[in-house]
Amino acid sequence: MTHQDLTDTKARCDVFEAMASRRAVRAFLPDPVDRATVERILALAARAPSGTNIQPWRVWVLSGAPLKRLTGKIMAAHDADAPGYDEEYPYYPGEWVEPYISRRRKLGRDLYALLGIGKGDSERMKHQFGRNYLFFDAPVGLFVTIDKAMNTGSWFDLGTFLQSILLAARGFGLHSCPQQAFSKYHRIIHEDLGIPDSQVIACGVALGYEDPDAPENKLETEREPVSSFATFDWE
Repeated sequence: MTHQDLTDTKARCDVFEAMASRRAVRAFLPDPVDRATVERILALAARAPSGTNIQPWRVWVLSGAPLKRLTGKIMAAHDADAPGYDEEYPYYPGEWVEPYISRRRKLGRDLYALLGIGKGDSERMKHQFGRNYLFFDAPVGLFVTIDKAMNTGSWFDLGTFLQSILLAARGFGLHSCPQQAFSKYHRIIHEDLGIPDSQVIACGVALGYEDPDAPENKLETEREPVSSFATFDWE
């Protein structure tokens, strides 16, 4: 695909609108997404910056029967509370501190309130969390990986690539949800897709059209104002 092919494609929203409207969608319609659109999204995302242009990312794209096959295996392990599954890398801190723990708790409370899940309802909480492993019924699932040989800086690069995927998806009128939850079942994913052991499964990404009637998609997460996280020394 040439640069001209990409620039000639009329996006459905501009970059500012894409940034403002991007959010984690947790319920998708079954409407299919064509492969050409996914390829265009990834080609655009590949323009993301990386140190000395090493481009340390890889993507594994699933749809249809392969997607159902893999999610079925993961859901079976989740439903059975199968032992022996651990995350491939640490994502959250070992000990939470403020203000991060309060933000995390608020997100959980707000989401469960929309779904009518009460405090202590562990069965429904487990069911809702398990929907991660179905890609929230999205028609397309991505796994983004990075070589184990890479260091911290390359993970920064991976973040710019991932965000570029999410924003490009909005440009085509799609929504997404980045999902680190898949890390727990990395062994199943490695085996099923033949992903080399040298690759770390950084996250999954659900991709498709949002279900506008799903209550969980009414969730609006708060963002801190610029004044709370930016320091200006400006003349």
